[in-house]
Formats: sequence, structure tokens, C-alpha cells
Amino acid sequence: MAGRMFSGNFTRHIVQSLGKAIALGEYPPGEALKAEAELCEEFDASRTVLREAVKMLTAKGMLDARPRRGTVVLPESQWNLSDPEILNWLLNRKGSLPIISEFADMRLAIEPAATGLAAANMNKENRTTLLHAIDRMKAAARGEDDHLDADIAFHVGILACSGNRFFWNMRHTIEVALRFSIRITNSQKSVERASVDDHQRILDFILAGDPQAAENEMRTLLLEAKMLLNKALEQERNR
Repeated sequence: MAGRMFSGNFTRHIVQSLGKAIALGEYPPGEALKAEAELCEEFDASRTVLREAVKMLTAKGMLDARPRRGTVVLPESQWNLSDPEILNWLLNRKGSLPIISEFADMRLAIEPAATGLAAANMNKENRTTLLHAIDRMKAAARGEDDHLDADIAFHVGILACSGNRFFWNMRHTIEVALRFSIRITNSQKSVERASVDDHQRILDFILAGDPQAAENEMRTLLLEAKMLLNKALEQERNR
């Protein structure tokens, strides 16, 4: 396999395989990975490629590699949860609802503020971005676009229009988690897609340059999502 795959892609393959295995609990915290020679044989990889993959997982906070002690799996509290790959691995395992619920708390802390900033920083370029996003949601309601992609584009667009580089830097993490969160909240509401009208109200306040009203409207939307996630979590606990 190693000979048929570009080394950079093969390194990514090993990162994905090992990272997912760690996230799924196949390597419990405190446990050492298999010996380097064994992993090289398992992946049909050179030591150089394997070590690069281990280095990447170490940078993500998942592994701790030390001489004479081997490479040990770190507890989840040490992992970089803002890393989209780690978040995707975690959300694909059973019992991921508590993580999604925590993610909803993070959204409540960030997105209303970003929405207020978008209203305060409105300009022609930002207006075009958000109008395009709401048009995609309307197209999705007509079956002409993907409703999940359109919903995510609206929320990511607000991060972009906030003018805050830290908020914008979180777009990949928020996109990954939204793909799981939106499906759950829509299921709880027994609808296939988000309400265009709810998002249109947020956009109207942004375009009107009313930061407080825009922030409040986004908070209302997210509080409903949080309530639906709590309902789903309670249902899971009672099963």
C-alpha cells in the first residue's frame, strides 16, 4: 500500500486510522501504542512515515511520545477539541450527544456576539455574503440546494462577517459539529430542514445595522437548539 500511495497521503491515512481508533477507545488513556515495528508492519509503512503520523497526533494532544517509555495515549481532556479532525472522530462514536451539547454551549457564547459584530460591521461585501447564504437556504427549501450545507453556510458566513479573526478561525470546527447538531435538532422538531424565516429575521436585523437585536435573535435560535439537544440527551439516557 505504501508504494502505491504518495507518502503525504499515506501519512494522513495513518493519522486518520490511529486517531479514529484512539477516539473510539481502542487505545484507552495511559495505554501505549503498539511497538513501532508492529505498527509499521500493520500499515505497511516506513518508520519515517509512521513517525510523522505519530508526530501529527502528538501535536493534536492525543499522544505523548517519549524516549524509553514509548508512545502513550493521553486522556481526552488533553486533546485539542477545536481540531476538526478530532471533533469528527469523537462525534462518530456512540454516546456523542454530551459533546454536541457542550458544543451548543460554545455556540451560545460565540455566535450571538459574532452576529452583533456582523451587524455593526455591515458593508457591501458582507451584505452580499449573507444574502447569498439566505438565498441558498431558500433554494434548499425548494429542493434546489443541500439544506445542511446551506444552513451551515449561513452560520459560517456570520463568522466571516463579524470581522473577528478568532471567530473566523473556528469555522472548520463549527462546520464539523453543525453537521451532527443540525441533524439532531431537526429530527427533534420533526422537520427536514431549518426554518428560513428564523434565519431571515436574524439577517434582517444584521442588514438593518442593529447589533443588539441581531444578537438577541441569534441567541433565541441557539437556545431553542440547545433545548432540543437536551431533550435528545434525556431520551438517550432513558433508553
